[in-house]
Amino acid sequence: MTDLRCPAAHPEDPTLCQGPVAVTVLDVRNAGTNGCEHHGARLLASLAGGRVYALPDALEGAAIRVFTAAGVLRPFPWRAHPQEAAPSLAHIVDDLH
Repeated sequence: MTDLRCPAAHPEDPTLCQGPVAVTVLDVRNAGTNGCEHHGARLLASLAGGRVYALPDALEGAAIRVFTAAGVLRPFPWRAHPQEAAPSLAHIVDDLH
């Protein structure tokens, strides 16, 4: 299953990618990884002082969508109790439109 997911997907996160690799997420020391918007948001939500940048071939607004989604996610959302599961990126993007 891990070969079907982007580099930003945490090994404990059971969710699949939602779309192509579109962003780079960096930590405060500029270490980073590329990921789909879904896993990019989940990673960014789990970092203190992280940043997100769209890759050159990403759809317009990719970094903004990831930043916005990360703002409403708990850190390490894959560890949430099922009844407290974080919303998916698709739900957040729908709310933005």
